[in-house]
Amino acid sequence: MHRLIAPALAAAFSVAMALPADAMDLTELTDAERAQFRAEVRAYLMDNPEVIMEAVELLQAREAEQQAQADFTLVTDNAAAIFDDGFSWVGGNPDGDIVLVEFLDYRCGYCKKAHGEVAKLLETDGNIKWIVKEFPILGEQSVLASRFAVATKQVAGGDSYHALNDALMAFNGDVTLPALRRLGETFGLDVDAIEARMDSEEVTREIAETRALAQKLKISGTPTFVMQDELLRGYLPYDQMQAVVAEKRG
Repeated sequence: MHRLIAPALAAAFSVAMALPADAMDLTELTDAERAQFRAEVRAYLMDNPEVIMEAVELLQAREAEQQAQADFTLVTDNAAAIFDDGFSWVGGNPDGDIVLVEFLDYRCGYCKKAHGEVAKLLETDGNIKWIVKEFPILGEQSVLASRFAVATKQVAGGDSYHALNDALMAFNGDVTLPALRRLGETFGLDVDAIEARMDSEEVTREIAETRALAQKLKISGTPTFVMQDELLRGYLPYDQMQAVVAEKRG
């Protein structure tokens, strides 16, 4: 809060600076007059503390507007890599009128929480295209899980990837290669072929390109979503996602 009060005080002084020149020239105040002016400003703010909060709210609104515009530019400039990179898995309705892109990490608690919300949104809406971006940022176990998932997609196809994606989001133990192999075996996957692909150039390139895209978009946490032209940073419950969808459709 102290960081935000300073701009509010500055705003009070800027009001004084905006007065007509013959009303007050702050550059020509004596030390005593300057001290009196400061005392008057302080007294006013103490008597009207709501002014501080009004200034804080205005500052926050302006910052949010600037961030939204910056995010819009980032999405526009990187649209091809976000929506059509040629390798990210596509689910939901491929012909949907709304595109939802998700950057996720299988070790992220909020990603796990969001997974069910996204599934509910896709099921209840029926007209949303969902694109999954593998973005492992929470350590070696995250990287291992993503490599196994991407290798599964490349070896066994999209349906197997989707099933594994669901399973990994529900998985709460330590991510180890034996654990991943057991998980893959439950879906009848060729885990030997998947393991052999995990450290391949193809898998490494896919994860690296997504990481580079995330850096361009200034994404530092998961989950992060892109919906149409907007970046949505962090977990969003079902009703909020539904509201954003409705807003995008106008």
